[in-house]
Amino acid sequence: MEKTPTPATRMGPLGRIRADRVLLVIAVPGLLYFLVFHYGALFGNVLAFQNYIPFLGVSGSEWVGLAHFERMFGDPEFWNAVANTLFIATLQLVFFFPAPLALALLLHSIVGDTVRKFVQSVVYLPHFLSWVIVIALFQQMLGGAGVVNGWLSDLGAGSISIIGNPGAYGPLVVAQLIWKECGWATIIFLAALSQVDEQQYEAAAIDGAGWGRRLWHVTLPAIRPVIVLLLVLRLGEFLSIGFEQFFLQRQSVGPEVGEVLDTFVYYTGFAGGDFGYAAAVGLFKGVIGVILIYTANKVAHRLGEQGVYKA
Repeated sequence: MEKTPTPATRMGPLGRIRADRVLLVIAVPGLLYFLVFHYGALFGNVLAFQNYIPFLGVSGSEWVGLAHFERMFGDPEFWNAVANTLFIATLQLVFFFPAPLALALLLHSIVGDTVRKFVQSVVYLPHFLSWVIVIALFQQMLGGAGVVNGWLSDLGAGSISIIGNPGAYGPLVVAQLIWKECGWATIIFLAALSQVDEQQYEAAAIDGAGWGRRLWHVTLPAIRPVIVLLLVLRLGEFLSIGFEQFFLQRQSVGPEVGEVLDTFVYYTGFAGGDFGYAAAVGLFKGVIGVILIYTANKVAHRLGEQGVYKA
């Protein structure tokens, strides 16, 4: 028996374009953004194989092959930036990644809609503050002349050094990230939690399951695909821990502790004028990101999850 054609099928490609023309026009700015700043920017990777001079351009600059990569692997400053990046990225993965999930579960458990919306609005606000303001707030709270040390002085205790202390730099930047982005990052988890069937909670409660067992056997399995998806995406950006936050605080602790790959690329390329070497470092970081996201996606498939894409 032949299938009855749907209205969308009867319209044909041109008819569907005319019907969806408003949506297509709205999508144009986003499409142009990705084409120019993501796909178009891939052409800049050719600088990694050149001794690039801006006045000569790509066509006039000397081709050096893999010389920048050989220099990179023998550069102790590069490996220092890699070590700092891995250390902070690991802290972010261990402490920041679960924080939005925990906060989303807490918000989801709030019964009153008014209280939930108020708390959500409060925890969303720091996302809209720039890193300049966030770091200034932390400086006012934890700096040498900050509020915390003021209280300690009033109590007759000694001051503590947090801002500018190299030993506290890693936990400090993770704490700043959690305070700024944790609330905003709960949006996806809250959307996933809203799709969990309430009847499953009721059935589990009737069977005598407490809050902990309902969380472990109902909530987490229901949102596990979302957790795995976000984890795979996070692993793909494992070496991209941010720029502005670390750029603003690098001088306070010194490059030995504060230098990460993003700031290393900036100071090498834009500040130092060594664009070819900086492009090689950026390309190296991108290749590692591709390998990580491919590997993590394969592991997700082995565990029975869909991951980011199907192989």
